[in-house]
Amino acid sequence: MTTSLPGDAAAAPRPFHYESAFARNIGWVSNDEQAALRGKRVAIAGGGGVGGVHLLTLARLGIGAFHIADFDSFDIANFNRQVGANMQTLGAPKVEVMAQMARDINPDADIKLFPAGINRDNLHEFLDGVDLYIDGLDFFAFDIRQQTFALCAQLGIPAVTVAPLGMGAALLNFIPGKMTFEEYFQWGQRSDLEKAVRFVVGLAPAGLHRPYLVEPSAVSFHQKRGPSTIMACQLCAGVAATEALKILLGRGKVRAAPYGMQFDAYRNRMALTWRPGGNRNPLHRLMIAIGKRQLAGQAAP
Repeated sequence: MTTSLPGDAAAAPRPFHYESAFARNIGWVSNDEQAALRGKRVAIAGGGGVGGVHLLTLARLGIGAFHIADFDSFDIANFNRQVGANMQTLGAPKVEVMAQMARDINPDADIKLFPAGINRDNLHEFLDGVDLYIDGLDFFAFDIRQQTFALCAQLGIPAVTVAPLGMGAALLNFIPGKMTFEEYFQWGQRSDLEKAVRFVVGLAPAGLHRPYLVEPSAVSFHQKRGPSTIMACQLCAGVAATEALKILLGRGKVRAAPYGMQFDAYRNRMALTWRPGGNRNPLHRLMIAIGKRQLAGQAAP
């Protein structure tokens, strides 16, 4: 007697059924809440380290519609942290690979692709009709990040960013009617180097990740590069999806900027932060000044 194994070509495929696929969510969400999640649309810019795993995590939560954007293709340098990167996807467009992976989880998902990434010309289309924006852009994508969060504030769209730092995650929520991204980070028309300093200070004022950076030379704001781990990306996705659930269903406490949170798995520590004024806060101003002095002491390439 032979038994058909999962994936056996001889086994008849089972038709997709939404309620069955996400039945194990029930208990932590109600049936009505799961149905509500099915009707939500989430925009994710970036399909790499955090963006890709954000998409798959939200797909498994049962979110029914997505806008996803990325102009890049998978390379071997992505293997350490990007869930869509493997030998079979080398050279393939990230947005197409990730969309297929999400559809393999939920064939009924409505996914709109932006294969050129997001820019000033398509940003309104990217955010049109969405219930939530989740940031998955590269750390150094300052201009388009600034534009995206500004438009979210203008349109009244909640926006979540969870930064993968070390082996942990740092969360900031920007909720309509609360402090905006620009009010918090105070980027304005500053240079990219100063935006980088202000970004890292604002994202994780507790700095839980700093003590175990064993190769400081791996971080270079001048060369726009830094180290990364899959652990951080996975933790970010769990945090972002939980915030998405609370925001989309209107349940649970959502900490909006200038409140933030950083969890570091390596150090077994969590810090809840509150920085009134954001980067205008005296503590942040001091940290920014120190960061700028350190940056000035580094030799530019």
